[in-house]
Amino acid sequence: MSEARLIDGRAEADNLRARVAAEVAELKARHGLTPGLAVVLVGEDPASQVYVRSKGEQSQAAGMHSVTHKLPAETSQAALIDLVRQLNADPAIHGILVQMPLPAGLDEKAVIAAIDPDKDVDGLHVINAGRLSQGLPALAPCTPVGCMILLRQTLGEDLSGLRAVVLGRSILVGRPVAQLLLQADCTVTIAHSRTRDLASVCREADILVAAVGRPRMIPGDWIRPGATVIDVGINRVPFDDPAKAAEGKTKLVGDVDFRTALKVAGAITPVPNGVGPMTVACLLANTVTAARRIHRV
Repeated sequence: MSEARLIDGRAEADNLRARVAAEVAELKARHGLTPGLAVVLVGEDPASQVYVRSKGEQSQAAGMHSVTHKLPAETSQAALIDLVRQLNADPAIHGILVQMPLPAGLDEKAVIAAIDPDKDVDGLHVINAGRLSQGLPALAPCTPVGCMILLRQTLGEDLSGLRAVVLGRSILVGRPVAQLLLQADCTVTIAHSRTRDLASVCREADILVAAVGRPRMIPGDWIRPGATVIDVGINRVPFDDPAKAAEGKTKLVGDVDFRTALKVAGAITPVPNGVGPMTVACLLANTVTAARRIHRV
């Protein structure tokens, strides 16, 4: 049996960013409208700093208005929410993203609730989650949207009738991607840590979305031959090479054991360069969507 097709998230993200840039140019030319994205970073988390820098660079490259607010870790809840409310009222800002996780002592749910749902480009506000669950137009979380783009790029626009298993039930990935799969007329199962005979459930899937945050949890023999595997996991682990591991060097792996899955799946996203690049590209697309809705153009 031949190895699985690799789903190139980097190439698809490049294509999406190009489409976003063209749409931004059209909005500027026809309506004098420049979509604006504000990202708020609290504290000094190294991974968050990398993500925030990437978001700023990519939004500017697409011709968008980009603002980054960097706040110290000791910022109070009241001060953070006050900034969010200022951004809600700023007509130049159409998308607001508060980078998670927040430092200890800050209430993430309260901060998300303070964001204007029309500017909630991370798709986490309960109003957007509720609209998504009802099949209504909503700003959906970026990673699930990216997963759907990759699935359609791999399997075609029509996903109806396919059996999809989503492994993970977070509000950021698992639940919203399940809703999007339902909207695509898939038959959807959400599996999690309490699911009985998890391996058998996974083997039922034509589409398997892994989003549990546990490195290499899903071996190849949990995958139905020919299935499409979307691996959302990003886990840092020591190198297999003992010499590199002894030096403290690490690498990124997914929730799926890529080596064994490659021999069984029909198509699979690698880690890195699978789902990851799609997340920021979809953030830019969500910001353009928000700008269009706010200005009704």
